[in-house]
Amino acid sequence: MNGQTLMLPIDIVKVNQPPLKQNTPVITGGTGEEARKKMNETIERTVSDLQKAQGYPSSDIQEMDGTFEIKTNQRGVLSLSLLNYAFTGGAHGNTLQKSLTFDGDTGRSYKLGELFKPGSDYKKRLNAIIRAQIKARKLPLLEKYPGITDDQDFYVADKSLVIYFPLYAIVPYAWGFPYFPISVFQIQDLIDEEGPLGVLLY
Repeated sequence: MNGQTLMLPIDIVKVNQPPLKQNTPVITGGTGEEARKKMNETIERTVSDLQKAQGYPSSDIQEMDGTFEIKTNQRGVLSLSLLNYAFTGGAHGNTLQKSLTFDGDTGRSYKLGELFKPGSDYKKRLNAIIRAQIKARKLPLLEKYPGITDDQDFYVADKSLVIYFPLYAIVPYAWGFPYFPISVFQIQDLIDEEGPLGVLLY
């Protein structure tokens, strides 16, 4: 992982075919062709999965808007969120979000557990931090906090790991996506220094 310089140039491919509007990020350089291809294929597949999860294509869909947010693009780490909003009638639409975190040198995408040293009890530490945030922010949980999972949603922003949950998963819809930012320095002893969080420690 290039911890010093690598920032990836990103273009946007736009589709406007009502009811679908889609802006998809495409990595155009900054690394080898194989890594670029890997990342772009993962992004494209995730965009397609989000559309399918919302029921696309379907005559019920009145509006579908696919967007993205770049969270980190520095020192060889690319972390981004892909969002898909769909409206089929009723009081409000639904938004799905999926985030991807890549090693820009290799194109590898990371699951949450792969950010930490093998055998480290990262779930216990993260759950304790999240529970403390829930209490401090007085979040109105729908039921008991379930804890993080092996395929837990997250992204990396600045020097923080941000854990989040889908709409309706732990708090009412009106509260939106519940995000839990965790400073890398708070979990420094657990972090795999060769991974995306390790690069951001220094």
